[in-house]
Amino acid sequence: MPRSQQSSCYVSLFKEKASSSSPPLPAQMPRLFFLLLALSSIPILCQQQSLPPGGKNVFVLAGQSNMAGRGGVVNERWDGIVPGECRPSTRIFRLNARLEWEQAREPLHADIDYSKTNGIGPGMAFANQMVSDDRWMGAVGLVPCAVGGTNISQWRRGGRLYRDLVKRAEESIRGGGGIRGLVWYQGESDTRVEPDANSYKGKMEKFIRDLRFDLHFPTLPVIQVALASGEGPYIEKVRQAQLGIDLPGVVTVDAKGLPLEEDNLHLTAGSQVKLGKNLADAYLKHFTIFLPILSSHGALDVEKSEASRLIWTPFLAILSLGWIFSISF
Repeated sequence: MPRSQQSSCYVSLFKEKASSSSPPLPAQMPRLFFLLLALSSIPILCQQQSLPPGGKNVFVLAGQSNMAGRGGVVNERWDGIVPGECRPSTRIFRLNARLEWEQAREPLHADIDYSKTNGIGPGMAFANQMVSDDRWMGAVGLVPCAVGGTNISQWRRGGRLYRDLVKRAEESIRGGGGIRGLVWYQGESDTRVEPDANSYKGKMEKFIRDLRFDLHFPTLPVIQVALASGEGPYIEKVRQAQLGIDLPGVVTVDAKGLPLEEDNLHLTAGSQVKLGKNLADAYLKHFTIFLPILSSHGALDVEKSEASRLIWTPFLAILSLGWIFSISF
């Protein structure tokens, strides 16, 4: 905000009265305190509430094929139909395989899960639901990382998938913005054999702890999906492991019962839309009031949401001005 505009805000508030009977300095200290409080509030009230240039609310999308998206894919061909809830928006961006930001559009994972045919996933419906909410301000940046057919062991720290995820997450905030959460849908490949299903909970919890540590973000919000299907007979064991994750800041959205494609493994496009909306609703319900984010400098910031600032700043300013105008200078 230009200094001249700030000055006009200040001048309109204060016109000193010359008085020979001013109280001594100690008696004026409470007045000075509230005066300074009001001064600190005015620039915020006078300027438009918005994210800084280049600022994005970043969400990492990871997991396997149902996160990458197979909605509308039949016999390895995508029908090209994009539901209205998945249409591009001027407020939704995608970090492509070249680590460049571009307007997001389906299929989100086309250049990430490049050895498979990609279709509709939950990512665009999730992002569109987020930006359509009245409480949400600013752009959404999606970071696709999902790769079809991968099990939880392949996402362990030190592996290629894990390294790529961390690299892409760090790159996503280099030009501004902050990481807002991980959206995770994986586990179908861990339903094939019982040992994998039995060990899923411990491996998933370690994955979350490792990722939070390596991103310097100990409270990273995680929205995970409980399976709707699987590649083997141990679907329910993996589902129970997912529903039983015992870490703070982890919310599970259940996909059980959502319609599947003819392969009985992948969600239909309509199911992906419903899932994406449910994921956004869960995030908005649990994580929008006081949200820690990883800054572009790699340090942990604790930011109030725009809604919180809009509530508290006017309140403090009104309180301060009330004290100021109730006394004589």
